[in-house]
Formats: sequence, structure tokens, C-alpha cells
Amino acid sequence: MPRLTALKMDPNEIQIYSRRLASRRTRRYSTIAGNRLTLILMRILRQVLLAVTVLAAVVAIGASRHRIAPASAVNLETATFVGGCFWGLQETLRQIPGVIQTTAGYTGGTTPNPTYEMVAAGKTGHTEAVEVVFDPARLSYAELLADFLAARVPARLGRSTNSLHHPAIFYHNENQRQIAGRVKESISRPGKGDAPLIVDIKPATEFYPAEEYHQDYYRKNTAASTCSLE
Repeated sequence: MPRLTALKMDPNEIQIYSRRLASRRTRRYSTIAGNRLTLILMRILRQVLLAVTVLAAVVAIGASRHRIAPASAVNLETATFVGGCFWGLQETLRQIPGVIQTTAGYTGGTTPNPTYEMVAAGKTGHTEAVEVVFDPARLSYAELLADFLAARVPARLGRSTNSLHHPAIFYHNENQRQIAGRVKESISRPGKGDAPLIVDIKPATEFYPAEEYHQDYYRKNTAASTCSLE
């Protein structure tokens, strides 16, 4: 029977083989470790993205609950009132919730593009008025009228014969005319011995904005004295 002889290898070859084997193991372990690290990072990234998405949704929902949707110009309505000096009337009306815009001006006359001097001199037939743009979804015309009549038509104005400041409601459509009549009747109930308030209800005519220095007069001039017809 032949005898098996041990395989003899040169020491240098053994060293080279050992190095190659160690190198292969190192690369394999590095690849495995790299793949695991990649998976961990991908999981963390997915969790972060999910958290950001949820947070953004929560913020959007919270903002939508507290946001007041801007009123569409199509849904806005216009009202026109006369009640004493238009400086004070504009200041009163602009503070009512639901009022979008107020403009001091002149209405009810016949002369185109009147100036303050012309109106004050009684040459045009106009009265000092305030045009109001309001959102009916937040403020009804009846509520606006009630605030106007209660705040801006004291007895001394209601009985005044001064055509420049005599209280009046200029309606813009039939619905406003009917509401104005009902609201006026419900508010102008005189007490014992008092004469009823006189507030005219008229169809709206051309409205001319007053000069810029009249607009928001009390806001621009906080130290200004109150108009005598307030």
C-alpha cells in the first residue's frame, strides 16, 4: 500500500495564501456591514419622512381651522348711509365686524364730481355719506342697519332739517328697501312724549368718493376734535 506523503509548501506561499484569505474575509464582512448600515439608514430616513408628513398635515389642519376664508368679491354687498358728519360715520361703520371697506363721499345730488366746498355750500344737492362694502356671510344687511341707526342717528340728528347731514338710508335693491323699512320701524319707536326719529329711505344714486384727506379722518388725525354733528 503506498504511503501518503505530507504536502510540503513553501513558507512564502503559505504567507501569501493567508493574506489572500484574510483579505477575502475582510471584504465580505465589510460588504455585509455596509449592507446592514444602508438598511438601517433607509429605515431611519423613512421614519423621518413619515414624521415630517404627519407634522405637515397637522399644521395644515390646524391652520385651516383658524383661517378666515377671504370673502369673494362676487358675494360682497354695498350699502350707503348718511348720518351726521361723514368723518365720525365712517369711523363707526368701519369697526363693525363683517365690514370690509368704507369710503367717505357724496351722494344724492345732481352735479357730477362734486368737491367738498361745492357740497358744503349747498350748490350740488349732495349729502355727506359713507359707502360700505360688507360680507353678508358675516354681517346681514339688517344687522348693519341696526348698528347704523342705533349708533349714528341720535334724536337731534333725526329731527334736523340740515340736508347735508340728515340721516338717510340709500338702498341698492328692492330687498334692501324692504329690510330698511322693517328695521327703521322696529328701532324708531319713540318713548312717551318723544317725536319719532326721521330717517329717509331713498334709492341709491351716483356715489362720489370724497377727497383723500377726508378718508379715515379720525384714524389719520387721532388728536382731532369730534365733529359737531356726531
